[in-house]
Amino acid sequence: MDSLEGSNSGKRESTNPQEEEGKKQPHQQVKRFCSMRYAMAIMIHCCNLIMCTQNFSLSIAIIAMVNHTGQSNQSNVSTNGYPDATADTGVPVYDWSPEIQGLLLSAILYGSLITTVPGGYFAGVLGGKKIAGFSMFICSILSLLIPLAADYGLGYLFVIRIVQGLLQGMNYSALCAFWPKWAPPLERTQLSAIGTSGTTMGNFIAILAGGFLCESPGWPSIFYIYGGIGCVYCIIWFSLVYDDPINHPLISDSEKEYITSSLTEQANSPTWSLPFKAMIKTMALWAILVGNVCRFWLISNLTTSLPTLLDNMFDLNFEKNGFLSALPLITSWVSMTLGGYIADFLLSKKILRLITVRKLFTFLGMFFPSLFTVLIPYVDSTTAIAFLILASTMSTLCYSGFMINPLDIAPRYASFLLSLGTAFMVISGLISPVITGYFISQDATGWKNVFFLSSAINLLGMVFYLIFGQTDVQDWAREYKITRF
Repeated sequence: MDSLEGSNSGKRESTNPQEEEGKKQPHQQVKRFCSMRYAMAIMIHCCNLIMCTQNFSLSIAIIAMVNHTGQSNQSNVSTNGYPDATADTGVPVYDWSPEIQGLLLSAILYGSLITTVPGGYFAGVLGGKKIAGFSMFICSILSLLIPLAADYGLGYLFVIRIVQGLLQGMNYSALCAFWPKWAPPLERTQLSAIGTSGTTMGNFIAILAGGFLCESPGWPSIFYIYGGIGCVYCIIWFSLVYDDPINHPLISDSEKEYITSSLTEQANSPTWSLPFKAMIKTMALWAILVGNVCRFWLISNLTTSLPTLLDNMFDLNFEKNGFLSALPLITSWVSMTLGGYIADFLLSKKILRLITVRKLFTFLGMFFPSLFTVLIPYVDSTTAIAFLILASTMSTLCYSGFMINPLDIAPRYASFLLSLGTAFMVISGLISPVITGYFISQDATGWKNVFFLSSAINLLGMVFYLIFGQTDVQDWAREYKITRF
């Protein structure tokens, strides 16, 4: 870890905005809370929260949508023209096979994979406000139409879910475009963590509220409520959100000066060109991408496969226990937010160097989850649940490690690179369940192999980043002033 720091020490003075900021202190730092930059982080947090509830809503509602309890003796009951409606709630119930359900749930994932990287590219050049706002608005409208589409037929529902995936991929990528212009280097990790943690809080709210809404007034209310909230929030979004602090009418002059002055050393002006060849040759970038793949391989198993294991090994239905399902999400939200604050505190007080902070949080966010995961098959049910929660919680510390690293090495292309990392995570999430299914179909020890493989892959990503991770702005990401004719 330290060898890489020494190899780049000769150019650290001019290439690390965070450390340059801490050394020079050329301007007075204005208050953090009740500031416009933290208000922007909260706005982005709420946007992520709303989009995530719309994403996850079908995962909750589909349990009630295919529930055939009591249907055999109510076969000739028809409610409001819906096919196979239940007599007690008056909402439709559909005869979808497990394969169809799986395709419906994954449709949004395939859609987001298509637009994540292009969305990050265009948001980096054009700004994120309009892309994020319009994608959220259309996605919210489509959420309102899901009950009607399900009634008309599976084809309509598939189309809506795929289009929602396309929009959500654009939305997440567009939100990444705000940080190079709004986040001062010494507050970058915390602001980004506040915004990104909205995804975790969105899942938390969807799980807790979804069960109650399915019972009364019925599963369609999930889509109406989340879609309606999204439409209303779009009005707030377009009124209060701006792509940069310079044009924001409500920001104070002192805060505007603080943000713009702290970012003067960074090259983050928009550009249509992308130095693909230089990017491909950069090991610091590959360290981030490999880390994303390896971490999400473990996380996808923690959130999908391991609950099934707890049901099989300990006769504990983890998925249907709303509290147990939501607990890792709220602890992860706390860990992500607190980790960002601690990381920036260590930087602002000059306790640790930037590269050390990034690698420290990467180590904490990948080593201990691997350790907890590999121990799960050898402990009792209570300890297994504790290890599962600890693994999910500590993994979010990576958001203060390698996952925010694109803002360090290439602030000019941060939106594109962050989106590229997300795309690699999605690919990992698509492959991981297939490999997991293969192992558990072999023999009784298949689950242990899943644990060992997931932990080993996660550790591989950690080691790769510790060796090749950097924080210096790369040569291809610097902006050189040239004369144009």
